[in-house]
Amino acid sequence: MKRLLLAMTLVLALSTLAVAAPHGNPQPVTGLVAGGGVSTPVVRSAESSAREEKKDASTNRAITLGMFLAIIILTGVIVVKSARSTKTTSDYYTAGGGISGFQNGWAIAGDYMSASTFLGIAGMTALFGADGFMYTVGPFFSFVTILLIVAEPCRNAGKYTLGDILSLRTSSKVVRGTAALAAVVVSAFYMIGQMVGAGKLMQLLIGIPYNISVVGVGVLLVLYVTFGGMKATTWVQIIKAALLMASGTLITFLLLWKFGFSFVGFYDAVATSPAIQDHVRGLLKHAAPQPGFDYGQRFLEPGLILKNPLDQISLGLAFALGAAGLPHLLMRFFTVPNARAARKSVVIAMILIGAFMIMVTMIGFGAAIYLTPQKIIAADKGGNMAAPMIAQFLGGGPGSLAGDLFLAFVCAVAFATIIAVVSGLILAVSAAVAHDFYVNVLKDGKPDQQQQIRVARITAIGIGVVAILLGIACESQNIAHLVVLAFAMTASSNFPVILLALFWKRFNAGGIVTGLIVGGLFTIAVVLASPTMTYPKRIAADAKKVVEVLEKKQVEGMTLAEKEVHTLAKARADYEKNKDGTSFIGLDAPLFPLKNPAILTVPVGFLAAIMGTFLFGNRREEEKFAELYVRQNTGYGISDAVDH
Repeated sequence: MKRLLLAMTLVLALSTLAVAAPHGNPQPVTGLVAGGGVSTPVVRSAESSAREEKKDASTNRAITLGMFLAIIILTGVIVVKSARSTKTTSDYYTAGGGISGFQNGWAIAGDYMSASTFLGIAGMTALFGADGFMYTVGPFFSFVTILLIVAEPCRNAGKYTLGDILSLRTSSKVVRGTAALAAVVVSAFYMIGQMVGAGKLMQLLIGIPYNISVVGVGVLLVLYVTFGGMKATTWVQIIKAALLMASGTLITFLLLWKFGFSFVGFYDAVATSPAIQDHVRGLLKHAAPQPGFDYGQRFLEPGLILKNPLDQISLGLAFALGAAGLPHLLMRFFTVPNARAARKSVVIAMILIGAFMIMVTMIGFGAAIYLTPQKIIAADKGGNMAAPMIAQFLGGGPGSLAGDLFLAFVCAVAFATIIAVVSGLILAVSAAVAHDFYVNVLKDGKPDQQQQIRVARITAIGIGVVAILLGIACESQNIAHLVVLAFAMTASSNFPVILLALFWKRFNAGGIVTGLIVGGLFTIAVVLASPTMTYPKRIAADAKKVVEVLEKKQVEGMTLAEKEVHTLAKARADYEKNKDGTSFIGLDAPLFPLKNPAILTVPVGFLAAIMGTFLFGNRREEEKFAELYVRQNTGYGISDAVDH
């Protein structure tokens, strides 16, 4: 305990020194003028907006630092208390199975309502309108799948990890190793989004540079997981879920209050905002406004990101099946005492997550009205700061006590969100590597309890370092989109093998390994060849169109406005910079037309698992299905939960 307290004190001291050091002001949040009962966005040139943003962006460091330290101290107390009762591998991985269904439901909600939900989807809605809403409906489908298919069988059949479930019918070490690798890869994708959100939050909250923020957060997370295990992670998730619901409810209430709680008035303000209309025109690459085109209404219609209806179907498929295969969510079903509690926890999580997703959509549209998409992009290209920025505006704006207090509170809550989610991810990866690979593959299950916990903690430190490096490398990415890629991975690899392992008699080790490897690798390959990647020649082609339109106006004797002059200069520079470039894998254009690969990769994942089963048949594994069937339906053979 002394070492833990000393380490946490050191992190706090380093954070304080970083705050005391001179840093640039945080990015701007507003530039608005009140008009009657509703504040009206003001459209300015990019240069004047940037100047005003720098001028108005200062926040109350004492308040924000106080909120930040309060979250660290609160979670630190939980970790210290939990560490005292973490003595066995069951305590470390699953809290001894002593978490109630109600508690686990809040913890699952806390696990799922991640930085990608609160920051990424709010930002995506603020920048792309109705397409952001498409990313909020997934939980309704995903948790129906979890409730009806996964929760009860996994609770009855598993122990700690995905590898435990898949290995019930086979003693193959290849299965264990492949399951561990799949958990690491999927969790890494999911973890990137959380670490990016952590860095951006700390940059805005305290003014610490992004890279230093990511490192500091990573060190804290490693301390939490290494010493507290699942019990600490669970209580951090519960507390952060409650805080997140409270902050989301308050922001949504304040937004609707400005419109007399009229949804019609709220969305009419979205459609009639000049700044939003100008932003949509830019998204559609219309160099000049097209007569009769309603750009505001277009913001309320899907298609600004997901232009192909198949893309929307593919996104829904990834959400519907992907959550059921996420390693850190699967581990949550091993923390409850029985299958009934597992089902109850899913129902509670569905209610909480569904309500929060609706609020996130409202927050995104509210940010677009009052902050404007242009200012949100100026603060963060991915739009991830939209929710904290609208909180500050609703509290009174930059420099006001209430505004700074509300901003600090929302950032601190989102910071707690990241702590909870990444802690769960690090714990899941630690369990996969230590329990599946080290204990069962390398050591044949022989290490004692203390040795297993020691290896798990060492693994957690290594995963924390990887999380830091990934967070630094992906600074400019929208975190919601990164997490969707993780969902596509699990929907195409983990979910098919879980479903077939639980319900298909003939399924065997060959099908498991083939499904995990082919499904995962094929998904990555499709993503690398999809529009998700950057294609310089496409950027050059779009820039060339803008140049042609504006140069034509000049040839016809028309004088370009100041904004058009800057647009022309930027388009010429973009063309020269990108005209000879290729994508990450050397492509001029995407080979796969959709941004979301699940519509193609999920069938391939299922097909690979089925073909692997027929190619590598094993009668002994087929005969063990009867034992698995009894166990997943009755819970026979599961040890009793530990009372916490």
